[in-house]
Amino acid sequence: MSTVDQSVTLKEEDFSLDERLEGMRLAGLLTAQTLDMLVEHVAPGMRTDDLDKLAFEFAMDHDCIPAPLNYRGFKGSICTSLNHVVCHGIPGARTLKEGDIINLDVTLIKNGWHGDSSRMFPVGEISRKAERLINITYECLMRGLNVVKDGATTGDIGHAIQTYAESENCSIVREFCGHGLGRVFHTKPNILHYGEAGRGTRLESGMFFTIEPMINLGRPDVKVLGDGWTAVTRDKSLSAQFEHSIAVTDTGFEIFTKSPKNLDTPPYKLT
Repeated sequence: MSTVDQSVTLKEEDFSLDERLEGMRLAGLLTAQTLDMLVEHVAPGMRTDDLDKLAFEFAMDHDCIPAPLNYRGFKGSICTSLNHVVCHGIPGARTLKEGDIINLDVTLIKNGWHGDSSRMFPVGEISRKAERLINITYECLMRGLNVVKDGATTGDIGHAIQTYAESENCSIVREFCGHGLGRVFHTKPNILHYGEAGRGTRLESGMFFTIEPMINLGRPDVKVLGDGWTAVTRDKSLSAQFEHSIAVTDTGFEIFTKSPKNLDTPPYKLT
């Protein structure tokens, strides 16, 4: 068995915390760099499968595996969720148009470790309501992050997100949640984006998970289309999402997927 094969078969408990952190930092960095690379390509006229191809090529160039590709039959290397698509949009022939908003969700596996992150991208000039939704959703993510610490609970995260979103007359998608990750793509704990402070799973230093609120301008109800993946708002209102992979630390949290170019939220200004 090759060294690569041995690395993949090792379980999380086979690594020290320092080794786990090192693996997650590298996977998270490469995931963030993928999203940074895509910034200049999100423009009117670009097809979503062209964005997918760029992400796939980046992964291959950096000896990574795109985790979504063939995951339970998914046909893309990334998820491309446009306008009223909440999550899990499948890349295809759809051409981006002026005024669209799109969530690009990237998960790369590097040396067996998963980095998972998503960002919203405006396509050209967007409406004020779309811009407002993007800003509210990013603030939801940050408010969820900022309550993370050893001894806090998953309910604290959900409560912080829900309280802010609903104060801005937006709604929380409840069918999907954040999740633990590491050597496995999706594992415990589940991170609900709504809830009661003090309830849920107690957070402990060394836990790894995602926070990825999905926020709708309209009602929270969603449905999954016939492809078995694409989730959309039932009322066709706009939806947005941001996601980071993080670790709980003794003093708070560490973001693995922070953009090295400070491109975590629009407007994205390339230098």
